[in-house]
Amino acid sequence: QVQLVESGGGLVQPGGSLRLSCAASGSISSLYRMGWYRQAPGKQRELVATMTVVGTTNYADSVKGRFTISRDNAKNTVDLQMISLKPEDTAVYYCNGRVSIVDYWGKGTLVTVSS
Repeated sequence: QVQLVESGGGLVQPGGSLRLSCAASGSISSLYRMGWYRQAPGKQRELVATMTVVGTTNYADSVKGRFTISRDNAKNTVDLQMISLKPEDTAVYYCNGRVSIVDYWGKGTLVTVSS
């Protein structure tokens, strides 16, 4: 089992920045990939960014150039630095950890981009 806890969400104005953090605990030695997904009201959950244990990253096209994922394998954390935020980035952001074919999820943190 893996437990994931997010932090860092909140209200930010368009064009602003925010940093999300996720701490993993439990059977973390098996975590191959960690990352972030988001779900906006009325929409399906979508991938934002992921990073494997060897550093391979994957970003959604909508966030490329604005969001940066980083991972500290020693601390078992994964962060998401978000800049140039847009109203359409408003969503609940979920931390994700993958062990083999099993996905683990945090409870989510709300990011609201509004003036």
